[in-house]
Amino acid sequence: MTNVARVEQHQELAAPADVSPMFAMIERAARDPSVDIDKLERLMQMKKDADALAARAAFDASMADLQPELPTIGERGNAAGRYTYALWEDINAAIKPVLMRHGFALTFRTDFTGGISITGVLSHRAGHREETTITLPADPSGNKNAVQAVASSVSYGKRYTAGALLNLTSHGEDDDAYRAAVETITEEQEIQINDMLEATGSDKAKFLKWLKVDSVSAIPAKSFDSVMATLRAKESKK
Repeated sequence: MTNVARVEQHQELAAPADVSPMFAMIERAARDPSVDIDKLERLMQMKKDADALAARAAFDASMADLQPELPTIGERGNAAGRYTYALWEDINAAIKPVLMRHGFALTFRTDFTGGISITGVLSHRAGHREETTITLPADPSGNKNAVQAVASSVSYGKRYTAGALLNLTSHGEDDDAYRAAVETITEEQEIQINDMLEATGSDKAKFLKWLKVDSVSAIPAKSFDSVMATLRAKESKK
């Protein structure tokens, strides 16, 4: 069996996430004068495809872990009484710490050719990224000047693309029904977290600020598992 055949057979059997042996084989093939350029290019493309699969798998896994931690954002913006909406600065402040914990970064590109196009780009540390684009006219509502009209559309585009990429939700600031429906941790879970905070020597005030809550009892029930995982990881390093 030739070097190329052995490499191709290995590619079929190897898991996408384990690409280092493949790279070593490509290096050996590159040093083999019997391997022509076309075959070497095929091997390099196979390596790129395997890398892309591994990066996508890591992105999907992190996204699954991220989703339960994303907050629902209050709608402080008001469109002249027609409807309310979450302000971009509120969205950004709420999601940035969660994105960072899971290895994500959210950036934007703008293009003013034929309208105002805003592209949201969600990148993961493993290398995979997803993006979506919306194209809008300038928003002159509310007697905005030309600059304000463009800025308003850009802000809307950021809100829209961020929401589409992350499946964000929002609620009215005076939505009592929403607040009543938000489930917090049980008393038993509160005790567990307090015990872990003490065991790890954690600063409770900083811990609560990081979680954006006023007390341990106010921690959302959906965040309990991730909070305990964080504290256990800290305990294991002691």
